[in-house]
Amino acid sequence: MKVRVSIETEERKDVIKELTDHGIGISDDARYVLSLSGEERYLQVKDERGDRVAIRENEIVFIESFGHNIDVHATSGKFVTSERMYKLEEGLDKKCFIRISNSVIIQKKYVTRIRPGLSMKFTLTMADGTVMTVTRSYYTVFREFFKI
Repeated sequence: MKVRVSIETEERKDVIKELTDHGIGISDDARYVLSLSGEERYLQVKDERGDRVAIRENEIVFIESFGHNIDVHATSGKFVTSERMYKLEEGLDKKCFIRISNSVIIQKKYVTRIRPGLSMKFTLTMADGTVMTVTRSYYTVFREFFKI
């Protein structure tokens, strides 16, 4: 098994040594991420030049997929990732993020307006002005998440 270590403190070297001593491999492209509890979480993405960068999870406004292309819209700009939507959803904080359709995951704190629509749908306005629709498949989960 390999893990990615997302610890930016002095303890990083000690943690890596401990893991490797127990036979756990360390890799920047590993499926699992090890981080300290309470530490800021990051998502590895690529910027417009194709350079790998890490953005803070709390900067993510929404994530949108177009086939195999995944766009991450953050307060600092638009990024891309090759990670699959279900993997992104699994790795994000469940108290802050919710999937609203097969192709969109949003962060709760960036929703500025929720308008009910017809046929068990909601229309959302995000902080960046983007308008999105909560599909019927996600309607009930969305209502429970926002307690409406």
